Amino acid sequence: MGEKHFIFYNPPVVNRQLGIRRSSVLETRKLAARLLKQGVQTIVFARSRVRVELLLTYLQELVKDKLGDKTIRGYRGGYLPKLRREIERGLRSGEIRGVVSTNALELGIDIGQLQACVLNGYPGTVASTWQQSGRAGRRRGCSVTFLVASSNPLDQYVIQNPDFFFNRPPERALIHPDNLLVLIDHVKCAAYELPFAKGEQFGGEPLEDMLEFLAEEKVLHRVNDRWFWMEQSFPAHNISLRSAAQENFIIIDTTHGSRVLGEVDRFSAPTLIHEEAIYIHEGVQYQVEKLDYPEKKAYVREVSVDYFTDANLAVELKVLHVDKERSSGGLFRQYGEVTVNAKPTIFKKIRLRTHENIGSGPIHLPEEELHTSGYWFWFGEEAAAGRSANDMQCALLGIANVLVHIAPLYLMCDPQDIRVVPQVKSVHTQRPTIYFYDRYPGGIGLSERLFEVHDELLEKAKSLIRNCTCLSGCPACVGPIEEVGLLGKSHALELLQAVEAAV
Repeated sequence: MGEKHFIFYNPPVVNRQLGIRRSSVLETRKLAARLLKQGVQTIVFARSRVRVELLLTYLQELVKDKLGDKTIRGYRGGYLPKLRREIERGLRSGEIRGVVSTNALELGIDIGQLQACVLNGYPGTVASTWQQSGRAGRRRGCSVTFLVASSNPLDQYVIQNPDFFFNRPPERALIHPDNLLVLIDHVKCAAYELPFAKGEQFGGEPLEDMLEFLAEEKVLHRVNDRWFWMEQSFPAHNISLRSAAQENFIIIDTTHGSRVLGEVDRFSAPTLIHEEAIYIHEGVQYQVEKLDYPEKKAYVREVSVDYFTDANLAVELKVLHVDKERSSGGLFRQYGEVTVNAKPTIFKKIRLRTHENIGSGPIHLPEEELHTSGYWFWFGEEAAAGRSANDMQCALLGIANVLVHIAPLYLMCDPQDIRVVPQVKSVHTQRPTIYFYDRYPGGIGLSERLFEVHDELLEKAKSLIRNCTCLSGCPACVGPIEEVGLLGKSHALELLQAVEAAV
C-alpha cells in the first residue's frame, strides 16, 4: 500500500448572511476534471443516482476533447449486469480513465489501480468513507482522496470536526434480524444449503409457520417433518444487499426499436421515472413518455434538453402500535409500528450547470404505502405556549432538518435510509410532534436506535444550530430561509431552549 493523502475541502461561502456555499456538485466537477486532464485515473462517488448522472454529464463535456467520449463512465444500481461488467473491465485495463459511481462500487469488486478518489459529500458513515477512499491506491503508488462537503449539517459537522472522522472507529453495523422480509430471504438461503426439520429454530425464531408459507408458495417441499428446497434458481441471486424491497420497475428505451435500458427499485420509481421525468443513463438524457404502473414498466425516449427533474413527495404518517415510551428533558417519546403513505405531487425542472428552477408540472400516480417502524417525540404545553401555528411549523421544520442530517452520526446507514416528518398537531399525540421512520418495509432498527440516543441527538442539534454563523438559517443548520422563513433559526432554538426551561 502506497502513501495516501486525505484532503477535506469545504466549498467557499458565496453568501455569508444566508450561509450559502458554492455547489458541492460543481466543485466536485472542477476537482475531478483537473485530475482527469492531468492523466490521473479517478473515481468519483456521489450519494444519489441523479447526482452520478449529472456529474458524469458535466465531466464528459469537460474532458471529451482531451480524453474522448467513452473514457469517463457512470456506474450505479439500475445499470444492467452486462454494462457493469464492461465498465469494470475497462477500469482494470486502464481504458476507462474515470468513473462516477454511487456506493455500488464501494465493496467487493476489483477495479484496478486508480490513483485518485473524489467524494461528493460525506457518504454518511466513517466506514463507507474509508471504503470509498480505499478504491484509490490499492496497488503501491501514491494516492489522494478529496472529500467535498455539501452544505447540509452532517457534512459541515464532519468537515469542521476532522478529529471526529480521523480518530473515531468505524460504526457498528445495525440491522434488525427479525424483520420478516430480511428473515424470510435468509431462511430461503439456509433451506437451499440444508433442509429444515420440524422444531428447528433460525436465529431464535420459530419457523414452522414461515416454512409452511414457503411450501404453499412452492419454494419448499415438505416430506414428513422436513422441508426441502425445490425451486430451480439460486435464492441469493434475488436478494439485494441495499434494499428490502424486491419489486423493480424496468426501463425500456423506445428511441430505436425497443431495448431494456435499466431498472429502478419500487420506492424510488415514483420520483425518478414518473411521466415527463428526465431519466439520465450513462450521461444520455431520456424522457419518460409512459409509466405502466401495474406492469412496472417505464417507456422512455432519448432527448436533448438543458434541464433535469426532481420530484416532491407528500407524506402522511399514522401510528399503528406503541412498543416503547419514555420521557426525559421535558419531552415525551415513543417507538413503535407506523404506516407511511407517500404520494408524489409535483416535479421541478432544474437547469443543468446553474441548478436554477425553470418550471414544474403535476405527477399523477397512486400512493405507496410502507409499513415500518418509527420513533417520535412531542413537545408539552409549556414549551409550545404562546407560539402561533406558523411559528411552530417553522420551528419544527428547522429542528427536523437538523435532526435528519445528523442522525447518521449515530447509525451505520445511508442518510436516505431514515426519514423525518414534522407535524404541528399530530393525530396520535395531539401535540407538535417530530416523527422518524425507517425507509424499509418492516423497519431495520434505525429508528429504535435513535429512540435510545434521543437526549444526545437533541443536544447535538441544539449545539449545531447555536454555533452556526448564519443570521436566519441556512442549509448547514435548520435549512434555507425559503423553507423555514426569516425567523426559522430563532424559532427552532427557542423551542429547544423552552424544553430545557420546562424541566
